[in-house]
Amino acid sequence: MYSLSNTFGNIISGIFSDRRGPFAILVIGLLSTSVTLFTYSLIDGPYSLLAVRFLHGLAAGLTVPAAFTYLANRTKSDKRGKESALSGAFIGLAAILGPAYGAVYTSRNSVPETMFITGILIFSIGIAAFLILRRTHIIKESTIKTPASLTDILKNTGLLRSFSGAFFLMFSQGVLAYMLPLKVEAIGLDSQLSGLLLSAFGISAILVFLLPVNRIFDIVKPIYTLIAGFSVMGISLFYLSAVSTEPLLYIGMCTYGIGFALLFPSINSILIDSTSTSSRGRSYGYFYAFFSAGVVVGSGITGALALNSNQGFMLSGSLLLFAAITNGLTSRK
Repeated sequence: MYSLSNTFGNIISGIFSDRRGPFAILVIGLLSTSVTLFTYSLIDGPYSLLAVRFLHGLAAGLTVPAAFTYLANRTKSDKRGKESALSGAFIGLAAILGPAYGAVYTSRNSVPETMFITGILIFSIGIAAFLILRRTHIIKESTIKTPASLTDILKNTGLLRSFSGAFFLMFSQGVLAYMLPLKVEAIGLDSQLSGLLLSAFGISAILVFLLPVNRIFDIVKPIYTLIAGFSVMGISLFYLSAVSTEPLLYIGMCTYGIGFALLFPSINSILIDSTSTSSRGRSYGYFYAFFSAGVVVGSGITGALALNSNQGFMLSGSLLLFAAITNGLTSRK
């Protein structure tokens, strides 16, 4: 339910970011998300839980496309790769710290209390965004009266690369999240190792995002780092399907993290290069809708096909390598 409404939220955010500007949608998204987090204490059954999760996903879906549109509109073209890498680092940190904070705090308190504290944090960020970002949002160009249509967006080859990249990136993440615990269990290792392996993946990606190597995203054309990212991730998944010891699993996950770090800034850079401010908000809306869909489809397909962990890794790895080859064959030299 959350993922479904989050997808709709992404699309709505993109449309109104083009019409009203990303600043307003970003602030509305942060504040409305905090309000939905406060309502978790009102849940008294499965139907109220579904309603709250739907509203939470919808509100949260407003935030990310608006935030990335705001950032992209203020990023110089020769710095868009490095800026995308830095934003990816913050996403990676949140992905590592968020679950850890939730697990520790919830173990000592109730889920509604955890959500309430998180809501206060996000509400504070929303107020800070309103006070700080409003000083610069007026500098933004005037609202576009004739935003690009959906047809125009779908005819854009660069955007199709970016959208498909987002989908396959999160497809592999969905498979990884579903299959990695099964892999660890199948080879007889401690179940807690799954979390440590995912942390290793996140840390390796963050290091690429933050270290001076991130300059590569402004030096090398994004299509080449995109192909490299797909290739490294695909090969890493085949490697993970073949190994059965803890040290080798860590090597595989760190390598996968490097591939992820190559791919994420690349698809962002391609999106920025393929849009103007008249269509960037809507494009980011669809971009993150593909993100949301990818993780659901990835875990859903592997579960529906009743694949074991190794088969799931090989399926996902094959799709990533296919994406790398397709982009390589269709790229203009």
